[in-house]
Amino acid sequence: MRIAQIAPLAEAVPPKLYGGTERVVSYLTEELVALGHDVTLFASGDSVTTATLAPMSPQALRLDKTIGDPNAPVFLMLERVLRRAHEFDILHFHLDYMPFSLFTRQPTSHVTTLHGRLDLKEIWGHYELHRDVPLISISDSQRRPMAWANWARTIHHGLPQNLFRPTPGAKPSYLAFLGRISPEKRVDRAIEIAGRAGMKLKIAAKVDRADRDYFEQTIEPLLAQPHVEFIGEIGDHQKAEFLSNAQALLFPINWPEPFGLVMIEAMACGTPVIAYNHGSVPEVMQDGLTGFIVDGEDAAVEAVGRLPLLSREAIRAEFDKRFTARRMAEEHVALYEELVRAKLPPVRIAAE
Repeated sequence: MRIAQIAPLAEAVPPKLYGGTERVVSYLTEELVALGHDVTLFASGDSVTTATLAPMSPQALRLDKTIGDPNAPVFLMLERVLRRAHEFDILHFHLDYMPFSLFTRQPTSHVTTLHGRLDLKEIWGHYELHRDVPLISISDSQRRPMAWANWARTIHHGLPQNLFRPTPGAKPSYLAFLGRISPEKRVDRAIEIAGRAGMKLKIAAKVDRADRDYFEQTIEPLLAQPHVEFIGEIGDHQKAEFLSNAQALLFPINWPEPFGLVMIEAMACGTPVIAYNHGSVPEVMQDGLTGFIVDGEDAAVEAVGRLPLLSREAIRAEFDKRFTARRMAEEHVALYEELVRAKLPPVRIAAE
């Protein structure tokens, strides 16, 4: 198939450091190429891919200090994709509702994956008005605020099978927090859980500009505690060692998490996850196999004591079974083919 992947421009594909959506777009794109498809990636010019790269900005917008209006390059990209739409069998967008007005007015099949939270009432009008646009959810739980929308499929994220593996000779000795520091991720809970469990906590996390005040006022004072080590943002090349040497990843979220890529990153390393029961958590995790799903701080502390009951080999095996990028790509191809067939005119059999 001739497939266009249209990514956000805020980060490169894959991102240099943090960036969940762009990371998933990269994994999907590379697997589609490996499956033999003709893929064009519309993304920032500093993206790296085996597909054909159509650079839509010189570099990731987050890294370009000269950009005053970050929407301008995105709308220019949409126009450029529109003018090339006839070159593709399917257009796959990762830009929420932004493509709808333009691309419902052209004939090429298109689909949009929604990567974020949907419990924001101000966005609902776009999906109500454009109910003909097929949508991909990244978990069934993500759909709940918009159960009425035009959902075509739920496709869970996946990682390249060999991207992360358990580090040989690892000696798990601490609890880990990985990702982004923000009110909904609740690193403050992780600090409290580790302290009560008598464990060291290592925090490898990004602080967005939007969360800087929260970090400085609420989280930074907590980092002075002797059981806490703040590492900062890390890249993919550092994650396997960081996670493999952790007794567990703490995921004490306080929001309807659409997927939670860090959970399957931990699984790939054979590392258990202790996660609060919100959003996609019960879809991604299997309680008692890949970690423990808990409903509060007391239960999380208690779960730390049960970590020796889990098999790190079984956790990795569950990753291989459910969360590889190859499985993710194959499910997307099946949907692409279904959408393209639906656009074809009906075949008429001539009377003899």
